[in-house]
Amino acid sequence: MQHRPRRVVITGMGALTPLGLTPASFWDALMQGRSGAAPITYFDTEQFATKFACELKGYDALSYFDRKEARRLDPFAQYALIAAEQAIQDSGLSPESMSQDERDRVAVVVGSGIGGMQVFHAQAENYTKNGPRRISPFFIPMLIPDIVSGHISIRYNFRGPNYCVVSACATGNNNIGDVVMMMQRGVIDVALCGGTEAAVSELGIGGFNALKALSTRNDDPARASRPFDRTRDGFVLGEGAGMLVVEELERAHARGARIYAEIIGIGMSADASHITAPHPEGHGAALAMRNLLTDANLKPNDVDYLNMHGTSTPLGDTAETKAVKQVFGEHAYAMNLSSTKSMTGHLLGAAGAVEAIATILAICHDCVPPTINFAHADPECDLNYTFNTPQARNIDVAISNAFGFGGHNTSVAFRKFSD
Repeated sequence: MQHRPRRVVITGMGALTPLGLTPASFWDALMQGRSGAAPITYFDTEQFATKFACELKGYDALSYFDRKEARRLDPFAQYALIAAEQAIQDSGLSPESMSQDERDRVAVVVGSGIGGMQVFHAQAENYTKNGPRRISPFFIPMLIPDIVSGHISIRYNFRGPNYCVVSACATGNNNIGDVVMMMQRGVIDVALCGGTEAAVSELGIGGFNALKALSTRNDDPARASRPFDRTRDGFVLGEGAGMLVVEELERAHARGARIYAEIIGIGMSADASHITAPHPEGHGAALAMRNLLTDANLKPNDVDYLNMHGTSTPLGDTAETKAVKQVFGEHAYAMNLSSTKSMTGHLLGAAGAVEAIATILAICHDCVPPTINFAHADPECDLNYTFNTPQARNIDVAISNAFGFGGHNTSVAFRKFSD
């Protein structure tokens, strides 16, 4: 007899975003249609083609860490640790009261698309100026993407599976997906998962400028991220972290946890096409969404809302729209879609996790976040992208897409919780 997989629910969330440093402030800003883009304050942008980004506003590391600890953590790790603490507190978990057997079944699976880019830049300059003897002994531990999962595990003494998936801008979704599969198989009971990124730096902006991937709308940063608008000219780089506490349903019920939503399916695929550009017809993205519907036992008409990858690039938005039409047919025009990147910018390895939180909150509030900055219709992007204003509607099932350089495609499905 085939046993039904264990049900997986979200009981806690944490987020640091360019729109707010908590999930609540993040959601409020989404509902206001507020842009997080502004001129870069972290470094002199005179030589750069793009002079703006979606930085964290009001963030001060010393509000969360002592000076010594802050110095030994790259910002991408700082953001993750803060979001992890928010998610744990939000979940009502009490790590200090867990037995060791319980801790042995708590996983930490948190990724970053790039890792410690800021410490890499600083130490490269240090080496060039002072030679190898002056390289910091903390350089490598501060740099590597998996160090975040290690820090969280050590801080809370969680001894279950501990690692990170790195798949560029699909990273956040892949880390969530791995946790779901482990939990369904009975390997773990609780997990902390998500993504983090801090790539608003000279190398980050310069590298993406070299790829011609970023918007150069320097005269109007707040309106630069304009997914599905005919005049879109590239994405806006953002930073932050998103973290979920994911729990097996019976355990969550046993401790009386609040349940935000249920994760009911995951879908993954490869474009097998190009290292940076999406498949022009969206075939890989369509395959990921089809795999998701099969895994979740959903019909296309069951889906109410789709949080698009929607980066505001000419090729990406068109390819994703084509993929949605291939998978959903006529229902593609009946459901709501939106790109919250129009407000947050593109958070790279954190994007999937932060957008998962936006999708979960949309279910909780029965309201679709808008795609802001629309002004010019694109005949190739003709779906209901919820332009400029949030829309109230009943949302029972929602999907969040995240795609990455290298042709990595991921989709995660969430459902309004019901016993």
